Order: sequence, then C-alpha cells, then structure tokens
Amino acid sequence: MSAMAEFSHENVGGADTLRFSGSLSLAKLGDFPNRLRNYEGKVDRLDLSKVERIDTVGAWLIHRFAAEHGARVEGLSRDATHLLDQVSAADQQVAMRPESAGPLVRVLGEIGEATMIAFKTMYGLLGFFGATCLAFFNVITHPKRFRFNATVQRFEVVGVSALGIIGLMSFLIGLVIAQQGAVQLRQFGAEVFTINLVGRITLRELGVLMTAIMVAGRSGSAFAAQIGTMKLTEEIDAMRTIGVSPMEALVLPRVLAAVLMMPLLGFYASVVAIIGGGLLCWISLGIPPVTFIQRLREVVPITDLYVGLVKAPVFGAIIAIAGCFQGMLVESDAEQVGQRTTSAVVQAIFLVIVLDAFFAVFFTWLGWI
Repeated sequence: MSAMAEFSHENVGGADTLRFSGSLSLAKLGDFPNRLRNYEGKVDRLDLSKVERIDTVGAWLIHRFAAEHGARVEGLSRDATHLLDQVSAADQQVAMRPESAGPLVRVLGEIGEATMIAFKTMYGLLGFFGATCLAFFNVITHPKRFRFNATVQRFEVVGVSALGIIGLMSFLIGLVIAQQGAVQLRQFGAEVFTINLVGRITLRELGVLMTAIMVAGRSGSAFAAQIGTMKLTEEIDAMRTIGVSPMEALVLPRVLAAVLMMPLLGFYASVVAIIGGGLLCWISLGIPPVTFIQRLREVVPITDLYVGLVKAPVFGAIIAIAGCFQGMLVESDAEQVGQRTTSAVVQAIFLVIVLDAFFAVFFTWLGWI
C-alpha cells in the first residue's frame, strides 16, 4: 500500500533540495498541498526519485511549486516526466473577457469593420471580374473549349423559366403605376398624362430594374448555391485536378446567359408593364387601346428603349459575377452555402441599384432625357 505524500529539506552538494516521497496522488495528499504552499525556504532542486506514484493533481502541485521557486525537477520516470510536461503545457493564462466598450465606440467599430469588409469584397469582385474576362478571352482563342450545352441550359434557367414570374410582376407594376398616377393627376385634370408616366418609367427604369432584382433573387442565388455546393463537395477541386477550368466550365456559361438574356427579359417586362398600364387606363380612365398606343408613340422617345437595353447586359453581368463569386468563397460547412447565397443576392441588388443611379446621371449628362 502506498505511503502518504511527504517532503523533506536537504542540502546536497551546496544545493537546497526538497526530497519527495510516498504517493503524489489525490488519495494520498492529505494536508500535503497546504504544507507545500506554506514552505518558505530556499529551493534549488526537487528530487522525486523516491515518489512511488504521481497523478495529474500531484504533477500540477510539483509544477506550480517549481515555477514559483525557480527549482529544477529531477528523479522522475519517463512516464511521470511526460505527465509533468503535459501539465506544464496546459498551464496557460485564461483569456479574460474584455471590458465592454461604450456604445459609441462599439458602433464606430462595427462601422469600421463593415467598411473593411465592403472594400475587401469589392476588391475580390474586381479580381473575379478579371478572371472571368481572361476565361472569356481563352474561350475566344480556343473555341473548342466553349461549353455550348451548359450555356444553352443556363439560357433556359435564367430566361425561359423566369418569363412567368417576371411577366406577372411587371403586369402588376404597370397596373399600380397607372392607378397611382391617375389618382394624383386627376386632381389637375391631367389623367391623360398617365400614359406618359407608364410608358417612360417602365421602358427607361422600372422594367429593367425590377427584372434585374428578380433575376438576382432567382438566378443569382441559384448560382451561388450551386457553385457553393460544388465547392463544398470538392467537385471544383476535382475539376482542377483533371485540368478543367472552373471559370470556363461553370462561371462563363452563367455570365453569358445572364448578359444575353437580361436585355430580352427587360424588354419583355417593359412591354408587359405597358400592357398592364394600358388595361387600367382603358378600364378606369376610358382611354381605348388605340389611343393609348398612339399617345405612347408620341411621348416616349426611342432613347428610353436604348437606355434600358444598354443597362440590361451590365446588370446581368453584375448579377452573375456576384453569384458565382460568392459561391466560390464557400469553404468549410453547409451553413456557409446559405450565408454566401444571401450575400450574393444582397450584393447583386445593391450594385444594380448603384449602377442604375450612375446610369441615370450619365444618360442625363448625354442629353438622353
């Protein structure tokens, strides 16, 4: 049966030594920790050659005592030395919770962090746009690498499958614009100018803008989720391993589909919105379709159509690049797929609205008003 833990002071060769004996285990310590803590003499070395057994608690006591007195530990077996090393490695400062900053400092910190994230994201988007342009150049110089079937499939997903929801949305928007415009213009006896309002705002702004927002929520999110899932399951790494460029095989078909389909969807949305506005004008204001179309041709300049058709492919490129870029950022777990999908939609809609404001100022400066 093991003896209780004990220690004694000796002077060996001019060095103050504490010689330990017995069992340095939890069951045999007794008042050993208190006696060791109250020891105030000088100690140069700790001799544990007579120790019968040592556990984690005993090793912790020896480690702390040696650290406090600057003594070296000797006489341990290889297993006991390994245990003491493990205890020493675990003796780390516990991170304390920092003091809570004031509300102003916290708000400023969050603003600064959000600003840094925004700049890093824009930098990443620019780099991804450059990589997309390089992939497009490589496909042009090597036409056999063009994924025709994948691009046609994206045409169907981005364009044909979206006709129903975009048509319904545009028709209702045309109705609302005409109804609200008629209510306000009736106060001045100018209900006929509802035609001007419906024609110009749908062809120039809302037709393309609302289509871009719908495509961002529908197709941009799908791009991010699809590529993010492929990144998570290491399919993209496998493509690189076999020599297939993910930019050419995955990103480029989606970007081309969005760029080419957005002008068609935008024009389709504008026409459907005008039909909705014309229907309300016929029912509510008594303006027949022939008069509505004739008035529309007189007051809507062709430049409004050009403005919408110029903006549409740019919006499509932004939506596709944002979706694919966020999908490529997925790294560790499935939760990131949802986060990156949300980021893709928010990012695409934000950039579309910012670019729409820029185009409004630019075309006004050109005189296309």
